[in-house]
Amino acid sequence: MNKGKLYLIPAPLGDGAPSDVIPAPVLELLQHIDCYVVEEVRTVRRYLSRAGLKGHIEELEFHELNEHTAPAEIAPLVHLFDNGRDVGLISEAGLPAVADPGSALVALCHREGIEVVPLVGPSSLMLALMASGLNGQSFAFVGYIPAKTEERRAAIRRLEKRSAAERQTQILIETPYRNDALFADLIATCSNKTMLTVAANITQPDAYIRTQPVSRWKEHPVTIGKRPCVFLMLG
Repeated sequence: MNKGKLYLIPAPLGDGAPSDVIPAPVLELLQHIDCYVVEEVRTVRRYLSRAGLKGHIEELEFHELNEHTAPAEIAPLVHLFDNGRDVGLISEAGLPAVADPGSALVALCHREGIEVVPLVGPSSLMLALMASGLNGQSFAFVGYIPAKTEERRAAIRRLEKRSAAERQTQILIETPYRNDALFADLIATCSNKTMLTVAANITQPDAYIRTQPVSRWKEHPVTIGKRPCVFLMLG
């Protein structure tokens, strides 16, 4: 049976106009896809409306794939590609399948021989690394670390030790409402000489990106709040 392709469609990192950060060929492609697998339907409907599909949203088909999706619910998605139908994957994270449950659909497509097409767009992780001034030749994205204070501080110590030994930048993210707790533990746990980057609301008008030693952060701490944020450290 002829199968369509899976397009990994980038999304803006905030509420700005998609045309400001999404390449024109990607926006053009959106006009030709009528089926989407998404992390959050409401957010994607708003994105597609701003991207030029206003008035046509009700004609589209949406399927949610997020942290609440059971593994048994993923396999049937393969039928979305029947009869050569192309499907778009859109994440809340900017780029699909990176720190995103959508990676399960990508893995399914590879198992089923369905072509996967990644498209260019903003990545908060790479933008933060670019702007940090830290080591961009050796780095590791470690994602989320434990939320409980003692476990989190132990994880920070391990990452700092690895970073110092290998001169490797460590990239972390956190659920926005825990940003300030993670920041507090980073400056309380790391050596004063460790370099720490806070990169919040990247690409937005109120973007904040700052790199300095932990000793300076202790002297002048910041309140990040519930903004999307990437943390980078180099021991």
